[in-house]
Amino acid sequence: MTGPRGPWEEEEAGPVARLYAMTGGRGRTARTELTLDTMVVDIGAGFAPRRTEPEYIGIIRFCRVPQSVAEVSAQLRIPLAMTKVLVGDLIDDGRLAVRAPFETTDATSDLGLLQTIANSLRGGRDRVT
Repeated sequence: MTGPRGPWEEEEAGPVARLYAMTGGRGRTARTELTLDTMVVDIGAGFAPRRTEPEYIGIIRFCRVPQSVAEVSAQLRIPLAMTKVLVGDLIDDGRLAVRAPFETTDATSDLGLLQTIANSLRGGRDRVT
């Protein structure tokens, strides 16, 4: 393809344009259950994947153990919206399964966990008050 600046090269477009092209221009998924904390796991171990693009293979390998959609996005350095599209494709293929995020009923344990994380980020000790 030739434009006003000369021929278009895929390398110039970068990884986001590649993902956009790979998903057929889809920037969103219809799967409303895919949130940041939705857990996904590979359930097709031992079977060759239908999709062979490196991004799909990376997701499959990373999801051999349950991972959140946010972790998949961060680990593979794929924008979150595109991660949801790719994960949705693998769910549609029967390759990944969705697990609801872990929920706790004890709000105090969540507060304690958050305090521990905050202390760790500040360089403090792991202690809960």
